[in-house]
Amino acid sequence: MNFRWNCVPPTPELTEAAAELSKAVGISPILCRLLIQRGITTKTEVQKFFNPQLNELLDPWLMNDMGKAVARINSAIEHGERILVYGDYDVDGTTAVALVYNFLKRDYDNLDYYIPDRYNEGYGVSVQGVDYAFETGVKLVIVLDCGIKAIPEIRYAKEKGIDFIVCDHHVPDDELPPAVAILNAKLDDSNYPFKHLSGCGVGFKLMQAYALDNGIPFAELLPSLDLVAVSTASDIVPIMGENRVLTHYGLEQLNSSPCTGLRAIIQVCKLGDKNLSINDIVFKIGPRLNAAGRMSSGKKAVDLLTERDYSRALELAARIDQENDDRKKDDKEMTEEAGEIVTNLEHGEDRHSIVLYNENWKRGVIGIVASRLTEVFYKPAVVLTRTGELATGSARSVSGFDVYKAIESCKDLLENFGGHTYAAGLSLKVENVEEFKRRFEEYVAGHIEPDQIEASIDIDADLDFKDITPKFFKDMKKFQPFGPENTKPVFRTRNVYDYGTSKVVGRGHEHIKLELIDSKSGHPMNGIAFGQSEYATYIKTKRSFDIVYTIEENNFKHGEVLLQIESIKPNSPDLKA
Repeated sequence: MNFRWNCVPPTPELTEAAAELSKAVGISPILCRLLIQRGITTKTEVQKFFNPQLNELLDPWLMNDMGKAVARINSAIEHGERILVYGDYDVDGTTAVALVYNFLKRDYDNLDYYIPDRYNEGYGVSVQGVDYAFETGVKLVIVLDCGIKAIPEIRYAKEKGIDFIVCDHHVPDDELPPAVAILNAKLDDSNYPFKHLSGCGVGFKLMQAYALDNGIPFAELLPSLDLVAVSTASDIVPIMGENRVLTHYGLEQLNSSPCTGLRAIIQVCKLGDKNLSINDIVFKIGPRLNAAGRMSSGKKAVDLLTERDYSRALELAARIDQENDDRKKDDKEMTEEAGEIVTNLEHGEDRHSIVLYNENWKRGVIGIVASRLTEVFYKPAVVLTRTGELATGSARSVSGFDVYKAIESCKDLLENFGGHTYAAGLSLKVENVEEFKRRFEEYVAGHIEPDQIEASIDIDADLDFKDITPKFFKDMKKFQPFGPENTKPVFRTRNVYDYGTSKVVGRGHEHIKLELIDSKSGHPMNGIAFGQSEYATYIKTKRSFDIVYTIEENNFKHGEVLLQIESIKPNSPDLKA
């Protein structure tokens, strides 16, 4: 793909501030620029950013209704009431359910968990779920990662004598459900300073407050942080503020002593011999946990994450791994079919959005297909299939465009919707699909900026190879964990050349393994350019080219860095790549 490179030169003021901060903290001015751009401007703030501390976690009692929520749990336990922990079928929901269930289960047995069936019940709190709670004698439901819009369902539960505690992080409507407590930092009157917890993060805060109220040492809650890290990374919430602390210590827990279920997934992923990162969660662990809910039942993921016997956990993980393989097959077939439809759409190149409906597509994979379409065509995409009498689907967006607001603008056509800036879910009557296509396109066309529908790479800084010293790399690693609002730094180096050993690699000869030298330092660097073998002929001519890349650790040579090259631009337009 040809990317537009976005690189804003630093202002004189930023350069001066970075130089001053560099003197104060003893790291490269280039990295100091990146810190300042993240709002970190003083030595104290740098030290705090590089060394997250658990005592920086916010007071859980600051969250609206936290006192009511803990009091209701205490009352349920005191009176021996049956409690149901209820959650969404994705990674965030299943990790949240596992966290709350595992922590309460230590001292209380009258407990159950429930994950709605994606195909028969759909997203969020369902009437079937409420009926299950009633039939099994449940008096209190703790719902996680959903529920903020479940007004009729929770009203129905209340009529049956069942109380709800809603722990959610999705954007609420003006009307709220009749729950005994609602924990959501996005409420208009919320006093909680941090707005971007994952659903599992909200569950953690509830258990933090419960532990405080019941004299349970905080240390006993720490093993739960591996689940919080998995949810935070998988749900693509900002890894800044409180999420940075939770994820930092969650990764430590994941690497040192993960829960039995996660240990089994790590083994199945063949990650047992490496230091796990956010990327390992996003691309290996998260998709497998998600596959259960996509292909059969999200309850299987909770079964795994609450399992204590390692042999049994390995069996469960192997089944989920197989479901992930099946998911990949369905994903590939549906993406190819959807891509062909988009390519052949009449006047499709003039449209600013993609909305596809096919009643035969599998509901569990449409979110992935929407993501693929967005990546390929660089337009906000909605993919819909039929579930019963409704068209249900998932939306994904391009950088900088709020797809949730686009869907909200069509809410009079919808039965239900919810989500975030870059990902949302929705359902509507089948007869409204065509009008939704028209209205959605109209909104996107009127609000999207031209540069948001062009594939681009944001470059953080220009580097010479001589700048990439062991100390530079060591200091850059302190920025971890990376994620939204603290993305992995992307660098550009101009006028690089093949050092003489670059070659095409890969089964299909689609990648280039590079050894490069730049025009200033004479210092060779190793790199890999995935899927860019079309540039190999040009590179072998020894002509100069520019590269955009991230700096990674070479997994095969400990301590050595490797440039992961995202984009290449030849400097001799007379020669074709």
